[in-house]
Amino acid sequence: MTNTRNETEHTSPVEAWDAIATAYDEHVTAGESELAEAGLRLAGLRPGDTFLDVAAGTGGLSLPAARLGAKVLATDWSASMVELFNARAVAEGLDAAARVMDCHALDLPDDAFDVTGSQFGVMLVPDQARALREMARVTRPGGRVLLIAYGDPARFEALHAFVAAVQVVVPEFEGPSEDEPLLEFQVADPRVMHQRLTEAGLRDVVIDSVHEERVEVGTGRQLWDWTLGGNPIPGMLVADLSQAQRSDIVRVLDGMVRERADRTGTAVFTAPLNIGLGSP
Repeated sequence: MTNTRNETEHTSPVEAWDAIATAYDEHVTAGESELAEAGLRLAGLRPGDTFLDVAAGTGGLSLPAARLGAKVLATDWSASMVELFNARAVAEGLDAAARVMDCHALDLPDDAFDVTGSQFGVMLVPDQARALREMARVTRPGGRVLLIAYGDPARFEALHAFVAAVQVVVPEFEGPSEDEPLLEFQVADPRVMHQRLTEAGLRDVVIDSVHEERVEVGTGRQLWDWTLGGNPIPGMLVADLSQAQRSDIVRVLDGMVRERADRTGTAVFTAPLNIGLGSP
């Protein structure tokens, strides 16, 4: 099985995001809180600030913002993601709500928010330049725009473990093409991120490449669920595999997790990040 799809073909329709919404909420969102808080601190978010989360998923960035005292609006083009976010916000009694909205054309007024952010959301959209311009447009002058995205794919340990495990079971599997990188790595180069934020109309742009994502798992099944729950692309890569092959891959991942695990049985897989900040 080979994989020669290009970036455009990796662009996932809204139905694909609806389909993984429950898995995203269960396996991904909670683990993003610590990273989100680091990004929000860099953005200088304060209690009472108005905060917009763009391509929010089920709230990996915006729920922590609300817990810090911000007044939050989360937007996502997936109605299923929005529904799960609103249920969690109500359950926690947070000053937060979500609306279905396309990040390429935000149905919001100019200069409306103190801080606008996106964590692992706008990094994936096909017309990122347009989405970033929209984020800048709705942020007040002197406010902050925050973009959190993956850095160097060569250091994305969970992805490499996933691909290696698939190749054990399906040796002809090539994984993502290095010549045509996945959408999630379109600003993996901090210089590219800096350029895109600047071209979106932001000033005083800074890129923090010190932080990393930490994925903590105890089983191969957890690593499989996290990988397929994070966005539709991994599911596209293994769409043709049988259930037996999938089960075999999970067993291979189990072995990888055991080899890496500490005394508590927890294995940590890291990925580098770029956190970009700028002001309209």
